[in-house]
Amino acid sequence: MSAQISESEQEQLLEKLEVFKIKGKDKQGRKILRIIGKFFPARILSVEVLRKYLEENIFPRLGRKKFCVLYVHSGVQRSENFPGISALRSIYEAIPINVKENLEAVYFVHPGLQARLFLATFGRLLFSGGLYGKLRYVSRLDYLWEHVRRNEKIEIPEFVYDHDEDLEHRPMMDYGLESDHPRVYDSPAVDSPVSMYSMRCIS
Repeated sequence: MSAQISESEQEQLLEKLEVFKIKGKDKQGRKILRIIGKFFPARILSVEVLRKYLEENIFPRLGRKKFCVLYVHSGVQRSENFPGISALRSIYEAIPINVKENLEAVYFVHPGLQARLFLATFGRLLFSGGLYGKLRYVSRLDYLWEHVRRNEKIEIPEFVYDHDEDLEHRPMMDYGLESDHPRVYDSPAVDSPVSMYSMRCIS
């Protein structure tokens, strides 16, 4: 994962794409750190910049209270958005111990077969401290509202709802038996405004 733009430009890109956003609460009253996997610019973002961004902009805002992660995996392509196993481990190990201890659940939306197999194979090796046991797979958005308050106005990109609809009509995609290529979603470019992805607020 080599950087092709300056560190300041990488930080600005993370901010503009809103890869990480703290907003809303789950039904246990815990803050939600929402992560949109498709927006993650893995090909041009360095591990060092990502760690610095999290340390300066995300971890302090989580405070010392319990929180959960809402990770949206819809539309993620390994060649575009996946940072790599060693990078994931490096980032996880850099998370302060108090932050790790306060993380109580990870709601993993639209995991897909490959993601499930990867986590089943490497999850326990990659993530110490019982993180693997905190994973909650959410195959459809309707199931998410069993855990997350709908009136919190959590912003979910429109393409996630489109993917959810595709899964409803083509359930074999869940098991990797049918490709999701017919519906193509463009990856965010460096100079792309976030507005290219319409957001839907849940209220």
